Amino acid sequence: MTHPFLDLSPLSAAHFASIEDRVARLLRTEQDVLITQGEALLPLEGCIRSAARPGRTALNVITGPYGQTFGNWLRDCGADVVDLAVPFHTAVTAEQVGNALAEHPEIDFVSLVHAEAATGNTNPVASIGEVVRAHGALFMLDAVASVAAEPLLPDAWGVDLCVIGAQKAMGGPAGVSAVSVSERAWERISANPQAPRRSYLSLLDWKERWIDGGRKALLHAPAQLEMLALEACVERIESEGLDALMARHATAARATRAGAEALGGGLAPYVHEARDAAPVATTLRVPAEADASELVARALAADPVLPLVAGGGALAKEMIRVNHYGPDATRGVVHASLAALGAALGESGFAVDLEAARRAVTDAWA
Repeated sequence: MTHPFLDLSPLSAAHFASIEDRVARLLRTEQDVLITQGEALLPLEGCIRSAARPGRTALNVITGPYGQTFGNWLRDCGADVVDLAVPFHTAVTAEQVGNALAEHPEIDFVSLVHAEAATGNTNPVASIGEVVRAHGALFMLDAVASVAAEPLLPDAWGVDLCVIGAQKAMGGPAGVSAVSVSERAWERISANPQAPRRSYLSLLDWKERWIDGGRKALLHAPAQLEMLALEACVERIESEGLDALMARHATAARATRAGAEALGGGLAPYVHEARDAAPVATTLRVPAEADASELVARALAADPVLPLVAGGGALAKEMIRVNHYGPDATRGVVHASLAALGAALGESGFAVDLEAARRAVTDAWA
């Protein structure tokens, strides 16, 4: 008995390295790129535990739940943490980051999420990177939700540690991720006695045994299916063109926002300003009399494959998220998602205009 997912020939070190090279080209980076064998939380935690240590001070920017997680890891490493939190319906500004750095000149590490898919906002990394670089701090960026959906230029923006995942705009697997590492970051990590070594979280193990060894021998058996899926999704991006893919995500976001506003029923964009809205997901605030989780359940009962979810935690009652990324960044998916939400609102007694929403989506896509 044979199966296309089984009995595959082993993935060679040369093949592994070639996939890393293609990811590096996608990121337009000259930095070292490591493909990590796990979901993106693996390199995110690995970066923080490699760079943070007692006696150092970190600025942790919080624009959503992942920023909160980073702060917890930084404190667990013994670092002094300055949290810069902004409301989840907006984005942080370079001025706010600059003010925090001026108030705490001892800061030598900055962590930021590019796009928070959970709350639907995106942050202006280019201008923030200028401020961080002028201060001299090491800059870590979570670009899991932004890669392939909006411009991402680690080298030009002064990002020292840039983590990506393939499962959102790239349209790839969730079980593999990657991180680009600058020379400054390697120096910082190598000088940190607390940086993980002989550990699955260790970036240094990969540096010393893989990169410094000329990428000739892998540290362990790679996640073959995930690596092949990553290669396939990069091939698909190369075929479509990165600029075209980013344009498709931007259009999907613009169309979803316009359609939701035209739909009515009390729906409103959760992120107030369109310029602060992420291209991978549009978050919507439901009317006070409604329950977001119940509306999503109604919508999915009619079509369970739609990319609709209620907000997490405290946002479960008030927020709906339309995930228009990867293969779902299409006009058909946006139309179907808003139609299902409109039907759910109508069944709950709210007045909606399905035709106006349809026209708004069509116009935005045109």
